Amino acid sequence: MKYTDSGSKDTRSGFGAGLHELGKSNPNVVALCADLTGSLKMDAFKNDFPDRFFQTGIAEANMMGIAAGMTIGGKIPFTGTFANFSTGRVYDQIRQSIAYSGKNVKICASHAGLTLGEDGATHQILEDIGLMKMLPGMTVISPCDYNQTKAATIAIADYDGPVYLRFGRPKVANFTDPNEKFEIGKAQLLQEGKDVTIIANGHLVWKALQAADQLEAKGISAEVINIHTIKPLDDAAILKSVRKTGCVVTAEEHQMNGGLGDSVAQLLATSTPTPQEFVAVNDSFGESGTPDQLLEKYGLNEASIIAAAEKVMGRR
Repeated sequence: MKYTDSGSKDTRSGFGAGLHELGKSNPNVVALCADLTGSLKMDAFKNDFPDRFFQTGIAEANMMGIAAGMTIGGKIPFTGTFANFSTGRVYDQIRQSIAYSGKNVKICASHAGLTLGEDGATHQILEDIGLMKMLPGMTVISPCDYNQTKAATIAIADYDGPVYLRFGRPKVANFTDPNEKFEIGKAQLLQEGKDVTIIANGHLVWKALQAADQLEAKGISAEVINIHTIKPLDDAAILKSVRKTGCVVTAEEHQMNGGLGDSVAQLLATSTPTPQEFVAVNDSFGESGTPDQLLEKYGLNEASIIAAAEKVMGRR
């Protein structure tokens, strides 16, 4: 199946749309924001459900504690701020107040990765998936476009337990089916192939599909899988694919250490040892620049995925 961009949209707007839908359908959903309501696209929820919206100000640690407490009364809190402030700044509060006791808090994090752009390295967190997936009981999700982010936002409200939902700032290709139900922990097979498996998430999924098209022109059949849920990982889907292709490339907007690629490598090492190449940031902080400039400089683009695919095929 060939996917087409129905019109580029930012994934943070998908979160805002999903949250607003939840406001209408689930009276237990409440929203908290750390002074970034516009950036997180939470205005519609705030305007239509003011009694269920809580502006905590620039006090992210306090926001996490409030959210944890709200769950005791049966509420389903969605916290919203930048990914850097949603994880690194408040890791102790998440670990102690949310993860340790399995509180039903949905930690929703925008402006993740290099594509935050000009704000630079201090805001471009590239370690958040690693931080969050190491917490026992934490579900970690990184959807690929507007439609999938909206669907994921709606889906996590029905999931009992803490969730980290990661999304971004820039407008990116919107190509998934808007009517497709989001299944936590269930990989999405986007394109079948026989020569190499390409596993991606977030903004890199569209680039993986574009790379697969270019590989096809070279006579290489690439299978593309969207692993939107890093934890729990869809082991069966990954193993089924690599047993067919014999090699795999992982692509993500995150540090090579601790991300999706690490999770896939751990699975393969303990089950089906398979040659793997990583398209990710290699032990480096980001810098200021446009999203496209940064993705190219740090090798998170179609050319890098193609090069990794050709390299890993030679290692089979």
